[in-house]
Amino acid sequence: MTMSQYHISLPDPSKARGNDPDLSFHSQSAAGFAEELQDALRSTALFEKWRAKQPDPDAVESQWGATDPDATVTGAQDDLRINLVVTTRIDSDVFKQRLRMLAGHHWELRDVR
Repeated sequence: MTMSQYHISLPDPSKARGNDPDLSFHSQSAAGFAEELQDALRSTALFEKWRAKQPDPDAVESQWGATDPDATVTGAQDDLRINLVVTTRIDSDVFKQRLRMLAGHHWELRDVR
């Protein structure tokens, strides 16, 4: 897989929460959001929590549990918004699913390289 770099913006960090509080971001700072997202990409912990909540956990396709132990996320505060730069080999569909779990629909994809 090739390495991709995603530029993500959280326009209102206080709203950057998914539908399930167990799976959502808990952070308030740029560094905290970056750390939580990096952990979600590097380990299966978030995926396993999500999978356990599915009606038939054994039926969940294994592709959704993909990890990238080399994924990096940096965060920076820009006025009221938080900008995250993510470098990962994880497939874009899986990456976006993880972001939706963590932030709901309160994030913007600014650029992909």
